[in-house]
Amino acid sequence: MIRVLVAEDVRLLRETLTAVLDLEDDLQVVAAVERGDEIVPAAQRCAPDVALLDIDLPGVDGLTGARLLAERVPGCRTVILTGLTRPGHLRRALAAGASGFLLKHSPPQALIDGIRRVAAGERVVDPQVALAALETPDNPLPAREVDVLRLAATGAEPAEIAAALFLSVGTVRNYLSSAITRLDARNRVDAIRIATDQGWL
Repeated sequence: MIRVLVAEDVRLLRETLTAVLDLEDDLQVVAAVERGDEIVPAAQRCAPDVALLDIDLPGVDGLTGARLLAERVPGCRTVILTGLTRPGHLRRALAAGASGFLLKHSPPQALIDGIRRVAAGERVVDPQVALAALETPDNPLPAREVDVLRLAATGAEPAEIAAALFLSVGTVRNYLSSAITRLDARNRVDAIRIATDQGWL
């Protein structure tokens, strides 16, 4: 029996996933949570073999949840579910230790087969997402510009970023300007959007 944890914040989808998976003779949903910060406690309590995590969760996002599971419940393998085919998400999911990456609009049987394959030790990636990831260029941003943009994406102002990274405000402004130029972005917000979509942040 493959024990499954489901993390999905939309109640209807969470309950539907649970019902569909429980119909299978070899699958059993042992926990269903609606917040990302509930993933690890539920996994420690229920010892699932596979965690099916929505990428966008309140509290802690699914990618962070996957990383925390890999660290704290290493016997649990992770499948990330997303509604978008952003290649950057795949890279970040694999870096976080996820074993699967599937689209929410996949046929139910593809999801069920994916869970079985991940439980058996395989990696499963939706072909559309894999192709998009192969076509995405490498990150043109140096590490420091990534750090600055990542903090800017949280809404931090240059003075706050400077304090967090032990830089001068002028240096932070230079990094932001350079990142905008490298990404051929219109402004800081556009640069953050481009870098996030490509998975560079």
